[in-house]
Amino acid sequence: MSEPSTGVERRHLDDAPVRVVSARDPLRVRLSNLLARRELLTGLIFSDIRIKYKGSALGLVWSMLSPALTLATYFLVFSVFLKNGIPNFVVYLFSGLIVWNMFQSAVSSSTGVIVDRAGLVKKVSFPREILALSNVGASVIYFGIQLGVLAAFLAVVGHAPAWGFLWILPISFLALYLLTASISIVMSAVTVYLRDVRHLMEVVLQLWFWVSPVVYSYENSIAATLHSHGLANFYFLNPVTLIILTFQRIFYVATTVKSTTTGATLHILPTWPMSTYFYLNLGLLVIMALVFLVSVTIFGRLEGNFESEL
Repeated sequence: MSEPSTGVERRHLDDAPVRVVSARDPLRVRLSNLLARRELLTGLIFSDIRIKYKGSALGLVWSMLSPALTLATYFLVFSVFLKNGIPNFVVYLFSGLIVWNMFQSAVSSSTGVIVDRAGLVKKVSFPREILALSNVGASVIYFGIQLGVLAAFLAVVGHAPAWGFLWILPISFLALYLLTASISIVMSAVTVYLRDVRHLMEVVLQLWFWVSPVVYSYENSIAATLHSHGLANFYFLNPVTLIILTFQRIFYVATTVKSTTTGATLHILPTWPMSTYFYLNLGLLVIMALVFLVSVTIFGRLEGNFESEL
């Protein structure tokens, strides 16, 4: 049998550069694969939780004690030692902090998850996005525990949430989940190629925290300065801002209060009607859904060379 190519042709093929083409399944296929492996995702979520508390006598109870002690500390500090004039400031602070804690912990832990689980990635075939999504899922469990601690605290101190706004909470939370999942998926893939991204994200998250209205009121935020220059909308380019303000509006309730130290009027939250909160959160949810689809697409384009990079 004659050879399929001449010697000249073989030399030409040998000299040609070798290109590794990333596997690019259509977006519809990737989403279908994620849905089909939801049991694996659930298993990884609870596996992450078990590993975190392995050997601990109290186990998951620590996830409840930790936010409870944090809340008690904030209550003591801002009610006794560092009075800032905002009544029930601890409720305002913690209702925003639980949002940030979920976002920060999920993104931070997901950024290097594929590198950390390189052995699993090389040996087993499964949608690799699940590794990042499992960390996000574990953060959702901790978020639920912290939300329960906040609800218990509100019941103890007799502070009722804004019941009329409560139905907006699932919309805002879903937007938070999609935002967190999107960043986690992309960063987990990028870190495979650029390992310094993990350390960079720690710095970025620290800066991100201080441009989000968690520890300061809306009146004392960057938004007030931007508003004086007609640029207030730029403050809301940070998607976490709207979600935090929504949680604070629901659980803290008041938008304007009297300072307990000076008696001055403090505008601590936007005085938007319920419809504005609804439409803004709904719009953010739609945008985050599109961002999530883009993040899955980006992950698919980067995934093909994971084995060679790891």
